[in-house]
Amino acid sequence: MTDDAPAPDLRASDADRERVAEVLRDALAEGRLDMEEFQERLDATYQARTYGELAPITRDLPASGTVVAPSVSLTKDPGASGSWADRIVGGDDSGTSTWAVAVMSGFQRKGRWTAPRRFNCFAFWGGGEIDLREANFADREIVINAVAIMGGVDVIVPPGVEVVVRGVGIMGGFDHREEGVPPEPGAPRVIVSGLAFWGGVGVQRKLPRAERQRLREERRREKQALKEELRREHLERAERQRQEHLDSAERHRRELEESRRPHDPLNLHSPHKQHERRPEDR
Repeated sequence: MTDDAPAPDLRASDADRERVAEVLRDALAEGRLDMEEFQERLDATYQARTYGELAPITRDLPASGTVVAPSVSLTKDPGASGSWADRIVGGDDSGTSTWAVAVMSGFQRKGRWTAPRRFNCFAFWGGGEIDLREANFADREIVINAVAIMGGVDVIVPPGVEVVVRGVGIMGGFDHREEGVPPEPGAPRVIVSGLAFWGGVGVQRKLPRAERQRLREERRREKQALKEELRREHLERAERQRQEHLDSAERHRRELEESRRPHDPLNLHSPHKQHERRPEDR
């Protein structure tokens, strides 16, 4: 198969979906699509699994600045190091763990792990924590289905992740505060669903530990630099005060010498004046 040959069943990469999304954004800016059409096609883009599903989305749109129908690359370009594409593993990866139960106890999923496409958890008189800050994702969209009965479940996501909350609360509740935050390009979507009965499911957005440590180190260096600057200003101020004190003491010494000098209105005792000798003294 050549690179130009159609391969509708070939799995599309996250980079391929981002290229199609960029064409849609350009079409929206040029007025070729209205907002409703743009949103529908964008949702279809991120839900597409194969090139065959991606190709029709932009078939009636020109590529950037040309009238040629946009094509989808059949080769997977490597994502930039540290990008979301590196963390969305895709394929047949079902995740490190797919369920958790806490009955009068607790559970945690944190650190380096792969979040599955669907994670089911149950907490009864207990609590659980699902930390996605350092996790990989089995797909671009994952679902966390949480049931909390007289207990609680906390979901922690990193900045840039899109959050959608669809849970039902009965004498309990789901946290919707992180909904509506614009996601970063290529970032995964986390859907939180389930039931909270006399309990709650919270969603928090926190920085990864490495990023927090980096920011703490930056703040420490800034405080140290500020401390050094204040110390330098204090030393300079002390030196100025010392010099002013010396100058004041010198002025006081001179004034004291002037006050002790004998009164000589004719300046007869001036050491700088020499008396002229009269002719009769010669």
